[in-house]
Amino acid sequence: MSTPQDINVRRKPAVAATGGATSTVLATKQLTKNFGGLTAVDGVDFSVEEGEIRCLIGPNGAGKSTLLELITGQLSPSEGDIYFDGTDLTEMDTHDRIDTGISVKFQSPHVYENLSVEENLRVPLQRTDRDTGRVLAETLDRTALAAKREEPASDLSHGEKQRLEIGMAVTLDPTLMLLDEPVAGMSVDETADIASLIRSLHDDGMTFLVVEHDMDFVRRISDRVTVLNQGEIFREGPIEEIEADEDVRRIYLGENA
Repeated sequence: MSTPQDINVRRKPAVAATGGATSTVLATKQLTKNFGGLTAVDGVDFSVEEGEIRCLIGPNGAGKSTLLELITGQLSPSEGDIYFDGTDLTEMDTHDRIDTGISVKFQSPHVYENLSVEENLRVPLQRTDRDTGRVLAETLDRTALAAKREEPASDLSHGEKQRLEIGMAVTLDPTLMLLDEPVAGMSVDETADIASLIRSLHDDGMTFLVVEHDMDFVRRISDRVTVLNQGEIFREGPIEEIEADEDVRRIYLGENA
């Protein structure tokens, strides 16, 4: 059993890295994940600043999904630490991380097909004491789903299901939203809709970490881009610098340096 002294020892680095005296909301320290002889994430020091939209890109097998799963608690790290908003998440259960202010939207829509749009939005609200009527109205309007509030989620298009799941995450009023390839399989118009939704939420103060392959989408939304390659951070910077980097184009965009 952990003693108060043990807990304080665990808290102090988290507070120093992501507490009120810093603008950093999420930080990993020497985060590593081994699968047998394969190191999928290799000593990653990574941080996201409050109020930014950070995009995480890289070639297939770079470790992007593994890093996201470590942050969300779906995987346990082999080594290293994960800090969020002054709290050490490293050994925290997945569902408890949501209560710290993190919401997650995975690549494939995870909506309740047999429930209506409004009923889907009510599900996460059961975890909160927020004003249900007000939050529902705001979220339906923001996701452009008000006209379909009574329709079963099974009748929605792929893009509408993605917007609904983002809306479900938004109802929790998170400090940080994690999005895993939110526009995968979408049309150009649907992609533009999601970009507008993310920018609108960002304008209201929400912080985002977005894993994405679609570079057009990344250009639309990103403040700063992190490139992961072979489990390590390869480059970080504004999208203009990342796209101009010959080594990034070689490993990610498939161009000759």
